[in-house]
Parts: sequence; C-alpha cells; structure tokens
Amino acid sequence: MTSQNIIRIKNAVFYAYHGADKEEQRLGGKFEVDIEMHTNFSKAIETDNLKDTIDYETVYAQIKDIINGKKYFLLETLAETIADLILRTHQGINYVTVFLRKPHPPVKGVVDYVEIIVSRERS
Repeated sequence: MTSQNIIRIKNAVFYAYHGADKEEQRLGGKFEVDIEMHTNFSKAIETDNLKDTIDYETVYAQIKDIINGKKYFLLETLAETIADLILRTHQGINYVTVFLRKPHPPVKGVVDYVEIIVSRERS
C-alpha cells in the first residue's frame, strides 16, 4: 500500500495586478493562495532530510514568481498555471489543489472574496 501524505501552504499573500478590469490591472490588489500537495514523505520521515520531501520554500517561491510575473485576466488561468508548474517541477507530488482568493473583488455588492479552486492529478 502506498502512503499518501499532505503538505499545505496556507494563506500566502501577494499584491499583484490581475483581473479583467483595466482598473484592477492598474491599481492591483491582494491575492491569497493555499496549496495542498499530496505526496509520500515516508522516506523523509526515516532520513529527516529535506531532499527526501517537498521543499515548500521552493514551492512558495514558484507561486510568488507566477503571481508577480505576467498579468492574468482570469483567476482561473492563474490558478491553473500555478497547479501546472507545481506538478511539472516536483515529481514527488501526485495531486495538487490550488485555492486562489481575491479579497473584496470589484462587484456591485459586499463580498469577502472570490475563490477559484483547481485540483490536478499527475497522469
């Protein structure tokens, strides 16, 4: 039986310039990201060595680079880009879920946040 474990990054916060509206892309806003990575870190438990698990500092840096890189019109595209990069660059991750939130989106009403959830599995 294969062991499955989860590593999470919760509420990584960035200021960036994404959105369909020109004002959003000009003024920017806060974006919050949670990442849930399914992996097997049983070897890391035995060795107590970072090279045998997922380096979450590296994952955080990748998220930061994507969010602070090019501007995206859609949160869906941004979340998919993050999920795709994580799976492509971390062979030990079998399944990833990206939770991307945009607090106080520009809608005609009071909304805490809009959240996009993208889940992808290694094929």
